[in-house]
Amino acid sequence: MSEKLRLSKLMTIKGICSRREADFCIQNGWVIVDGSVVDTLGAKVQDNVIVELSLDGKAYIDQKISVILHKPIGYVSSQPEKDYSAASELLLPENRYSRFEDGKSLSRSDLSSLAPVGRLDIESKGLLILSQDGRLTKSIIGPASAVEKEYLVRVEGDITDEALDLLHKGLYLDGQPLKPVKIMEIEENLLKMVLIEGRKRQIRRMCELVKLQVTGLKRVRIGSLMLADLPEGQWRLISHDEKLKFLK
Repeated sequence: MSEKLRLSKLMTIKGICSRREADFCIQNGWVIVDGSVVDTLGAKVQDNVIVELSLDGKAYIDQKISVILHKPIGYVSSQPEKDYSAASELLLPENRYSRFEDGKSLSRSDLSSLAPVGRLDIESKGLLILSQDGRLTKSIIGPASAVEKEYLVRVEGDITDEALDLLHKGLYLDGQPLKPVKIMEIEENLLKMVLIEGRKRQIRRMCELVKLQVTGLKRVRIGSLMLADLPEGQWRLISHDEKLKFLK
């Protein structure tokens, strides 16, 4: 016998949308379960049902905005801290990277509703995704996510084979083992590290455990999204095709 779940929860598990988006779609009669519309909030269904969105529901989810921001040092990725600004404050029409002319006009109110996907600490710079799309957020930072995050890490200290081996696999943080990290020294004192998790200040804390001090940290890739030549402090829209690569 399959388990009964709230329809909104099942929709998030299936990666259709976030819980809030699911409730909105249910209220509007845009959710179809095994061929029938379900428009009752809190409705429970078997976990093996087929859940689909109507054309209106798909249009609502697909119009959700997601952007890449090149976050500078000195900005926090989420809630503002004393004397510091949130990275989202850089999402202004005048900071849009003009090289990407996608024809979609965005207002300040559109941009103010975007939330950071994951963290990038105040001392770090590079690629930060901000989004209205719960599906994208879950695919990148959800508990089952295996999306790679690539960093360039400048360090001081002796980069030994033992240190690289431990950074790759063998360290614990907060009493829990870390997932394996791809790591290589690409030039003197510069490491490339590729993670599939994102614990708080993970790279800095890992390096401290092997007697290395991080002096510079830049995220250059999340999944198939590259920072590339996006200037510091500027942003661009994530295209529909780019988003689909995360949602497959």
